[in-house]
Amino acid sequence: MSTLLAFHAHPDDEALLTSGTMARAAAEGHRVVLVVATDGDLGLTGAEFAGAEGELGRRRLAELQASADALGVARVEYLGYADSGMGPELYPDPPGRQRFVRAPVDEAAERLAAILREEQADVLLTYDANGGYGHRDHVRVHEVGARAAELAGTARVLQATVPRDTICRALDLVAKVYRFPADFDRDSFDRAYSARSQITHRISVIRHITAKRASMRAHASQAAAPGDADRTLAAFLRIPRPLYDVVFGREWFVDPAAAPGSPVRRSIFDEPT
Repeated sequence: MSTLLAFHAHPDDEALLTSGTMARAAAEGHRVVLVVATDGDLGLTGAEFAGAEGELGRRRLAELQASADALGVARVEYLGYADSGMGPELYPDPPGRQRFVRAPVDEAAERLAAILREEQADVLLTYDANGGYGHRDHVRVHEVGARAAELAGTARVLQATVPRDTICRALDLVAKVYRFPADFDRDSFDRAYSARSQITHRISVIRHITAKRASMRAHASQAAAPGDADRTLAAFLRIPRPLYDVVFGREWFVDPAAAPGSPVRRSIFDEPT
């Protein structure tokens, strides 16, 4: 059996991008390790989850553990960085911690590499070069993950992503029946995630969809929002189960070491030729 280590920026990122793959690997008998860079303390949330400074971060780490339990994850680690936020302003570092995006790449990579070495990980999951939709912490996960793999000698790094044409087509369909907020930038998705031609692994997780949905539900603070705002996670969880299975029944990855034109693989542990 192999060891899979999934590296994410914030609690709840694992639920959206790799939870099905993680649940499948665990069910197949592989060891699965989940590492987050930050505690997500700058995440938006509803009044019922807001509290004193640091309280949301502690809440989100507890939700992360609940998500991991639902997926069969063997070990959860937090690298100790503070959330960098997604707004235009980068806030000062909180006492005793550094915003993840300010951390030197080699320093953060060594923290991750130490876990990779200890676990003798066979596969590391990170993000594509765009950081998915471009969050500064997601881009830094891509950079830190690549460097950590070099430091630890981890042979295979797969970048979690979504085919951008699939997202754009879905958004255009949704726009026919749903009015997006005024600040929603549809055009930004033309540059987000990865082109379909770059996908090297397409993983069916339909048999593990119950665990994936439980992982999403574990992050209750991120399904809540101030006032009447709608949250992406809450909207996903409102999708009726048959349609949810279709939408979330697959996950995608890019192997940057794969030769151009390699066949798309169906298992996370398959190596493109």
